[in-house]
Amino acid sequence: MGVKRFKLYHYPATRSARVKWLLHELLGDDFDVEVVPLYEGAQHEAKYLELNPNHNVPTLEMLMDDGERVVMLESGAMVTMLADAFPEKGLAPPPLPLGPARARYLQMVHFGGSWMDMMLWQIRVHTHLLPPAARDERTVERYRKKFKAEVEPQLIERLRPGGYICGEAFTAADCLMGQTVLWAKAYGLCQNEVFSGYVSRFTKRPAFTAAYADLGDFTLEAPPERQARFNG
Repeated sequence: MGVKRFKLYHYPATRSARVKWLLHELLGDDFDVEVVPLYEGAQHEAKYLELNPNHNVPTLEMLMDDGERVVMLESGAMVTMLADAFPEKGLAPPPLPLGPARARYLQMVHFGGSWMDMMLWQIRVHTHLLPPAARDERTVERYRKKFKAEVEPQLIERLRPGGYICGEAFTAADCLMGQTVLWAKAYGLCQNEVFSGYVSRFTKRPAFTAAYADLGDFTLEAPPERQARFNG
């Protein structure tokens, strides 16, 4: 059984951009996108909550050949599954036989999608999303220091040779890691010249340009009347 059609629920420059970028790498423009206006509270509407009880993006809906609809909620899982589903595109080391390339690849997908993401989300939510009275500057500073001291050196070591996050070749891990590095740079992190070189390489890809064509629709600060809906 295969997938007849993919539909991505998306909001510009958020985690869903990781998946949108990879879909463009794999399928060109041959998939559906529905924008979920997060700053208007659409993620809390009953119809969307039926799809995604975590009231966020991305949500990936897959229409299978037999008519079944399958829904995924985690961007890291989506990236891993999609890259493996199109082995002819060469965007992921094959699962078998298990080897160091696959191990390094999975490490970067999950490092970016969990550990790094957690720190950046705390910085973001306490800077631009929560109501001012609920924001905690100590949390922001704690994670900024931790990110600079513990995360950035690991990434610099991997990127210093001048390639991508898993070596010389671009992989699906870069769709996730690239978005995460851009997120970090928006908050004054990842300022080393190594990151500038990395960004200059991946932003030249046509699929990246397509995925971020809606960047002008994104703002960091949630409208004051909507901040109470974000709970961190």
